[in-house]
Amino acid sequence: MHNIGSREFFIALGVGLLHSLFTLFVVLSSVWFCLALWIQQPLGTFFSRLSIILWSLFALSLIGVYVSGHLVSRRTDIIIYCVAFACALVWYFSLEARQDRDWNPEVAEQLSYEKNGDLVKLHNVRNFDWHADGSYDIHWEDRSIDLNKITGINVITSYWMGPQIAHTLVSFDFADQKPLVFSIEIRKEKGEDFSAIGGFFRKYELSLVASDEKDLIYTRSNVRHEQVYLFPIRMPAAERKALFIEYLHKADELRAEAKWYNTLTSNCTTLVFDMVQAINPQRLPKDYRLLASGYLPNYLYDLKALNQNYSMKEWYRLAHINPRAEQYEQQPNQSSEYFSDIIRTGLPKTE
Repeated sequence: MHNIGSREFFIALGVGLLHSLFTLFVVLSSVWFCLALWIQQPLGTFFSRLSIILWSLFALSLIGVYVSGHLVSRRTDIIIYCVAFACALVWYFSLEARQDRDWNPEVAEQLSYEKNGDLVKLHNVRNFDWHADGSYDIHWEDRSIDLNKITGINVITSYWMGPQIAHTLVSFDFADQKPLVFSIEIRKEKGEDFSAIGGFFRKYELSLVASDEKDLIYTRSNVRHEQVYLFPIRMPAAERKALFIEYLHKADELRAEAKWYNTLTSNCTTLVFDMVQAINPQRLPKDYRLLASGYLPNYLYDLKALNQNYSMKEWYRLAHINPRAEQYEQQPNQSSEYFSDIIRTGLPKTE
């Protein structure tokens, strides 16, 4: 009797565990699929929302919450659910990023270039003239770069939703011309707004923008009034050059094939990390601050990429460009060269 009781106990335990795992699977898969339907709306607003309601009711009936009874029988309902979810996965992963949407003018053009040795001619460098109300005058231009004239590199973090999350940009300094900044962004369509949740569900394509600093940085500090910080980074000359070339390769990649932005795995910070890792002879440590990008400067400080003669608190104070960017507004000289100069005033050297 004792052996039979033990056997029955373990069978019941196993069944209970399987039931719990299946319940967890139904809950997580339903939440994921309903969010995907909400974001993508493949059947239009009304029918997509109706599908969400029907799917939710079916899922609740499977796990016996609020809804009792079965569509056919419990075993058949489980099979129907699994097959339906498999079809949902096929639908979702068949969504292809595209190049031919009606793009917002800010990301309408794609960066291209011609390279002859260390001389690079960039096409479609953005240099918009931004106004206080958020409107802009469109201007795309060419720029010629000598990779041997790169003298410095800066990481810019722009905070727009609290201290945990920041947009990351990378700017290159040159001996013979004004800086150039790169930004990996979502490629928004006209009338489209950013949604962090949408970024998990193939809502946006990726875009690489090369720009004048008075465009990409100015619009964040002076037009959108985000809090912007500029950190000069310690990096050997060979690696600075290699990183610039990595950006060119990323431009090639995105021109050849559109790719999806992902809020967690393929964003403005993780992709920069991947490019830096590609040129770095040593493995860089993975860190939560690559996801909580607002703390990226602290990560760089721990890697000794920032001048260690200053504390992190001092770095944040000195790197904050907004007060200097506001002073720029009052100056008669409104050139982009002067903007780049004034936001660097008082910054520590890399050594």
